[in-house]
Amino acid sequence: MKHVVACIDGSASTQSVCDYASWAALRLQTPLTLFHVLDEARYPTETNMTGNIGLGSREALLEQLAELDQQRSKLALEQGHHMLESAKLRAAQSGVEQVNLRQRHGDLAESLLEIEDSMRLLVIGLHGEETTRTNRVGSQLETVVRTMHRPILVAPEEFTQPKNVMLAFDGSDSSRKGIRMLAESPIFKGLPLHLVMVGADTNDSRASIEAASNHLRELGHNARFEIRSGEVEPALHAYQEEHNIDLLVMGAYGHSRIRQFLVGSTTTSLLQTTNSALLLLR
Repeated sequence: MKHVVACIDGSASTQSVCDYASWAALRLQTPLTLFHVLDEARYPTETNMTGNIGLGSREALLEQLAELDQQRSKLALEQGHHMLESAKLRAAQSGVEQVNLRQRHGDLAESLLEIEDSMRLLVIGLHGEETTRTNRVGSQLETVVRTMHRPILVAPEEFTQPKNVMLAFDGSDSSRKGIRMLAESPIFKGLPLHLVMVGADTNDSRASIEAASNHLRELGHNARFEIRSGEVEPALHAYQEEHNIDLLVMGAYGHSRIRQFLVGSTTTSLLQTTNSALLLLR
């Protein structure tokens, strides 16, 4: 059975990540895996002293530094274990019955890629452990988004249980995949669905989004659609604010105006300005 995987790192988003992952696991009726990766660049398992042999008295100092590195790594692992146990208790209090804990040394994106086959949904915080106030987006978030091929739920610092959902629709393969996901996934059952297209209100665009909305209604969903003009980012955020949208769904990559937001600096722009959870599809 595939799991919801939540990245736990001790950042300001950790509790929110746990809450969004618990919410998703309950709605999907799937196990939850809490995943902590200790960055090997910060906490190496072994200190490389190649090239420093034969330096006399300095050699003893280098050995002491290596021992300190190992001690720091051990303490960081213990701290990570405590974080995982606390997150497990929080998930259990939310009603999640099956919670698995996993911890490892290594690179975050590579470690997640190794378990991707067992993953149904990845939940990760918008803010990383070392994120500053001037850089709201986690340093590793964009790398993870580019690496993974599973839906990724990006969690803000505060958890808000989704009561409605907005799909940024552009008629592309990615947005049609989003329609299928909205229609079929139990995570969206009973939630009002808003389809929003930003661009010219042409006959083709209206026919495309209206057909998608009708498909959702035929399957029993409460769906509505709207086409708006203007720049994509402010238009999407304005609609969110007007309708109190709790969860934005959009494709992660491509060449359309919407999906170009998740390439290069525009990725940072979108994520820096969002105050809600963001579900990215590949």
